[in-house]
Amino acid sequence: MSLSIVVTGALGQLGSEIRELASQYPYHFVFTDRDELDVTTPKQVKEFFVQHRFRWCINCASYTAVDKAESEREQAFSVNAESVRNLVAACCEVDAQLLHVSTDFVFDGMKSSPYTEDDETHALSVYGASKLAGEGEALKYPKSFIVRTAWLYSSFGKNFVKTILRLASERKEIGVIFEQVGTPTYARDLARALLAMIAYSEAHSYTLSDLYGLYHYSNEGVASWYDFAQAIVDAAGSLCLIKPIEVKDYPTPARRPFYSVLNKGKIKKTFDISIPHWRKSLEECMKLLLRG
Repeated sequence: MSLSIVVTGALGQLGSEIRELASQYPYHFVFTDRDELDVTTPKQVKEFFVQHRFRWCINCASYTAVDKAESEREQAFSVNAESVRNLVAACCEVDAQLLHVSTDFVFDGMKSSPYTEDDETHALSVYGASKLAGEGEALKYPKSFIVRTAWLYSSFGKNFVKTILRLASERKEIGVIFEQVGTPTYARDLARALLAMIAYSEAHSYTLSDLYGLYHYSNEGVASWYDFAQAIVDAAGSLCLIKPIEVKDYPTPARRPFYSVLNKGKIKKTFDISIPHWRKSLEECMKLLLRG
């Protein structure tokens, strides 16, 4: 019998990318979203896990409406924190490993060098605080992997790349913030990394206890949102002008970290993972978007 993996939030960007890659791996995947499994309902989650006897849970379920979360705090914490508690209880019931995805928004962006897993957290927004609370729930379970990522985009779902492409087709000029710096992350690369973590862990199951814990993953390189937008219109062959603007020119309900570059040294060394540069990965995604 093949190893069984449940993927929550399977209709989102990351879950959709894992689904695209699933046939390349000798595992039995069960893809769930809210209709199949409501992760905010403890009894349903526990019964579902007992029924399937999963060995791994990849938790992609997340409330990601960063600005909306400021007025929907209860909902954000329900999905991003309380549901993790439910998944932990279910994983404990069937002795499964939890692979939980978190965010760079747990940091305040006051550093000037890449954030490591040991750096102090300080979320600036309700979204960041809810994701940080989710990390806390996952860390209570000794068989958890937590992977923080940043600036996620994909050919699936709603994201910055698709927004810029749409606006560039409608306007001659787009103002984009140049002060906030991080690293764009192609969800397919992250999906490959998560599956590589599972493959490595299964091959080294005798050292699993040494592998659990916090990790950072994003593509390589550094960019501002302005740089990212410019690269998108360039790849699309658009003549739309990308105009650099300041944060004060584009106020939002939620505060965002000014600097959220992640140090990937730990995940690369532990799991022998090679990470592509964000520009190369953007080209890969753009080919899919422009073709479709």
